[in-house]
Amino acid sequence: MVRVIFALAVLFSLSLATSGAAQSLFVGGSSAPDEDGAAALLNEPLTTQEATALISRLSDAQVREVLLAQMALRAEAAQATQEAEVSDFLFHATAGALSSVTVAINRIPLLFEKQGEAFATFYQGVGAGGLWTFLGLFVVTLMIGGAVEYVFRLLTRPLRALPLGQTLTLRKTFESLFRRLLVDVMAVGIFVLTTWGVSLVIFPENMQPYIALIGWMLVGFPRMFWAVSRFFFAPQNPEYRIVYATDANARAMVRHSVWLALLIGLSTVIVQFNALNGVPMGETRIGFWLNLVVHIYVAVLCWRYRDALSDMMRGKHDVTSGEEVVARIYPYFMIFMAIFTWYLVNVMVSYGAFELLQGSPHYVTIILLTFVPAMDTGIRGLVRHLVPSMMGEGAVAERAYRATLRSYIRIGRIIVFGIVLILLARAWGLDPAELAAAGVGERLAARAIEFLIVLSFGYLIYEVASLYINRKLAAEITASGYDPDNADFGGDGGGSGGSRLSTVLPLVLMVTRVTIIVIFVLLALGNVGVDTTPLLAGAGIVGLAIGFGAQKLVTDVVSGIFFLVDDAFRTGEYVEIDGTMGTVEKISVRSLQLRHHKGPVHTIPYGEVPKITNYSRDWVIMKLKFTVPFETDPNKVKKIFKKIGQDLLEDELLGEDFLQPFKSQGVFEIDEVGMVIRGKFMAKPGKQFMIRKEIFNRVKAAFAENGIDFARREVRVALSEPGDREELSEEDRSAIAAAASQAVQQQHTEEQGSKDGR
Repeated sequence: MVRVIFALAVLFSLSLATSGAAQSLFVGGSSAPDEDGAAALLNEPLTTQEATALISRLSDAQVREVLLAQMALRAEAAQATQEAEVSDFLFHATAGALSSVTVAINRIPLLFEKQGEAFATFYQGVGAGGLWTFLGLFVVTLMIGGAVEYVFRLLTRPLRALPLGQTLTLRKTFESLFRRLLVDVMAVGIFVLTTWGVSLVIFPENMQPYIALIGWMLVGFPRMFWAVSRFFFAPQNPEYRIVYATDANARAMVRHSVWLALLIGLSTVIVQFNALNGVPMGETRIGFWLNLVVHIYVAVLCWRYRDALSDMMRGKHDVTSGEEVVARIYPYFMIFMAIFTWYLVNVMVSYGAFELLQGSPHYVTIILLTFVPAMDTGIRGLVRHLVPSMMGEGAVAERAYRATLRSYIRIGRIIVFGIVLILLARAWGLDPAELAAAGVGERLAARAIEFLIVLSFGYLIYEVASLYINRKLAAEITASGYDPDNADFGGDGGGSGGSRLSTVLPLVLMVTRVTIIVIFVLLALGNVGVDTTPLLAGAGIVGLAIGFGAQKLVTDVVSGIFFLVDDAFRTGEYVEIDGTMGTVEKISVRSLQLRHHKGPVHTIPYGEVPKITNYSRDWVIMKLKFTVPFETDPNKVKKIFKKIGQDLLEDELLGEDFLQPFKSQGVFEIDEVGMVIRGKFMAKPGKQFMIRKEIFNRVKAAFAENGIDFARREVRVALSEPGDREELSEEDRSAIAAAASQAVQQQHTEEQGSKDGR
């Protein structure tokens, strides 16, 4: 039953099959009286009854052969279609685009002929007297529109004025410029609407399209471009200038922006004029020459002002090495885009897709890319204005503030990049949702757009996650006071380290970044048609192989996780691991690095850590020994230690580092030299060595002030025959010195052995 249902589903999905293919299904199979009937039925669409009857007469092997043959035919047909689409795309991208150029050259004589016909058609439509009437009414219309606009500008003059002689902030600058831009745009809009309204009243119906076309494309559009350019470049007010440029370059950019808009408007007017007068868009190919002039103009401008464009990309503030590279190549990128968009237009013409060019997507592309420096400068300015001021003091806080600025700038750039990408996709009619209906060329372009959008969104999440974790990390480092980049490893060790979060967050940041990259790369590849299932399966196999072949690595990783969960160590803490001592300098997924206070770095896998002794957690106690002569009063020494401890608590530099003051612990032991008196104090980790040095200095000075000497080791030699030491010969003196030296060496060896025994 399952076999029948499956066969019916497949046969219903297939409409036709050739008789030759059907007959070949049974070559070499068992002969059956139903073979010819099956072959005949496969040539026509099958009904439910016919499919059931056919399957009931076939064996299992014959059913499998039928299904395999039909699937092979379907696959061959799909492959042939795909190959044809690819071949067609390659033709239009090479020979087709070239033929578009040659056709335009060959149609130069036709261009003048058809252009004359278009003017003749227009002239016949309006008549000899009508032409002068048209021009007169056109002038009247422009005058009325200009008068209405002039009145509006008079009423809004205070709004358009830029305040001078005051301290400008970024907010005030944008408010003033945006207010002026809004008034300028409204003025141009009022002019266009007024001329269009007047044309509806005084012009015949057949002339109204020309007035709307000319009024907008030749008058309104260039002036709108002028208003936007003036917003960014402020040619007469350098203090309000958003884009970094000299006065001369700012005026030149505004002037050339207007000329570029006028060229674009003129090309649009001519093409639409011809279409209104019986000359279709692609017949004379005049649009090719007008488009060529616009793109050449853009390329020449980018070459001439390449240094100015690079300066605009750099901006006023310090730039990174990557930004410097982008600033240098930006003018040449614009030249390339001018050439590439011109080539892309020829590919579209080769396809005959003139409807895609009606919205002038190539001009939209050029305009958007032209204002990229202004967008980037605006992003940097907004970030520096909106990001809160630096929190805390010191190098760590300053680095965190700079990293925050860079992250916000990158986030702003990726948002602008995504918006520009979507606008370009819409301008070129590339809708990723309609891939199935598009040709192979459009499908490839749409998939490329979708691929970039997915990657942009992934990078945005990457930057947001990195920004959040880095800010938390900077806050933790600032709060703990431990700077891993400027840590002092030259001491005796035992300094206080960072917080628990500052230790774990670098690993969290690394894992988060890797996860985001992997997920969005797979999503992007899946959206462009790449089957990611083999990649995931391969990754699973590799992971399994690593699990079996690198069990030690897995042990290290798992052990490291539990050590971090137990909070056994933190970066900056002084620890001992199986006799190896050092400051925790860096941790990774499988190991940690210990920096010994003499310089060597020890890398220890987590799996080889039997136990960890931490000398820097919370507090440290240091005990100091002082040997004084037997006749010294211990109570007097106790009072001296107490006085020193109180003075150190009041010290501006060391007072805050004490947890318990320095005090005496009384007589610790008595040896052959004198009494050993011990003192102790509790301090913050890493501060004990400076405190110890200061205590030694103060104890020495206090002992000298109170007439207390430190006990010294002495060797006394008893002579068998007491007498005047002056009567000793040189041989006797040498023998006494040798015996004393031997006794001292023997005593030192015994003391060292007793210490080792303890």
